[in-house]
Amino acid sequence: MSAIPDSSAIRTADSSRQNLVRLVLILGALTAFGSMSIDMYLPAFPQMAKDLGVPIGTIQLSISAFLFGSAAGQLVYGPLADRWGRRLPLLLGLTLYVASTIGCALVRSGEGLLIWRVVMAVGGGAGMVISRAMVRDLYDTAEAARMFSLLMLVMGAAPILAPMAGGQVLLLTGWRGIFGCLGIFGLLSLIAAAKYLPETLPEERRVRQGLAQLTARYGHLLLNRHYLRYAIALGCIAGVNFSYIAGAPYLFIELHGITPQHFGLLFGVNALGLIGGSQVNRRLLRRFTAQQILKTVLSVNATSGILLVLAVFTEAGGFAAQVVLLFVCISSTGLLYPNVTALALEPFHKMAGSASALLGTIQYALGATAGAAVGLFHDGTGVPMTAVMAVCGTLGWLITAVIGNNPPAGTELSS
Repeated sequence: MSAIPDSSAIRTADSSRQNLVRLVLILGALTAFGSMSIDMYLPAFPQMAKDLGVPIGTIQLSISAFLFGSAAGQLVYGPLADRWGRRLPLLLGLTLYVASTIGCALVRSGEGLLIWRVVMAVGGGAGMVISRAMVRDLYDTAEAARMFSLLMLVMGAAPILAPMAGGQVLLLTGWRGIFGCLGIFGLLSLIAAAKYLPETLPEERRVRQGLAQLTARYGHLLLNRHYLRYAIALGCIAGVNFSYIAGAPYLFIELHGITPQHFGLLFGVNALGLIGGSQVNRRLLRRFTAQQILKTVLSVNATSGILLVLAVFTEAGGFAAQVVLLFVCISSTGLLYPNVTALALEPFHKMAGSASALLGTIQYALGATAGAAVGLFHDGTGVPMTAVMAVCGTLGWLITAVIGNNPPAGTELSS
């Protein structure tokens, strides 16, 4: 038996069912690194600000620091994964992630927290890039969209469990224990990936160019209108979610008096909606194309975001109306993520690592910008958060449903 699991076993039917389930669980966990690293410490924001002696805005900024770190880190992993295979860059990144959680747990200043969060993001970015590349290695567009929906079933557990677990850990150990738990999560993921995750990029399909030439592939991708269209749309969708994440602790805990523990429950309800949306998407893909689903659901997302701004600004319907509209807006992104990702990666087989990396970079860069805008325009109300959500949702709809219909996808670079 080989030391590295054989990816060919995944494609066989009955004998590989256990391998497939294991693959989904591991890739889902790797995809969830971003959510786990952000959502678990949300209930601790007020305590962290007090303990570190900084404004809560500095703690909010640590979300954007993580997102920008993820955006930069993913650019590194793409070319490495196309040149050296998927496993080696993944294991190195996970090791860095585990080490950085210790740094976050021991930090004594707001500036130190921001630095360690960037390092943590760079490490965790490996899981996010390489999980997408592995799916593209193994599946065509329709199958990939279904697989991404399956991964969201696993990944979606993070926004449900992480804030609730964070709230309980906060009671038992304080906020530093939260980063200790994240370190354990990273270590378990590292062990599982090393033992069970197959190498999905065989030697004959690896790119033999130097790193400078590999990096130049990003320019090729940015000139591909099909790819750029969906990449920016994915960034807008991320902007909806990350502006919600950045503003939700203030909206729920400070403005509406929700306790940190109950905040986790309320946050988890919206995460359940996101999971439900991703599983509805799997069923819809049996009857409709990813593009058809995308066009309809983007309009729902944009409309619910606009109505949410009006509900918060006018206070019409009270807190209940805000909760319902938030649920609709966040749930709709569960149908958007899998389809946009699959469509963006569709033309790229030989350079799936680079395409996945740049896709994640654009996603997290735009998401970080949206999250930072919530803090920048903070005015003591829920309007900045909801306004940024509405703008992002509307832009995503305009880019994919209104501006040009399907520009030519272009061709890949030869290896």
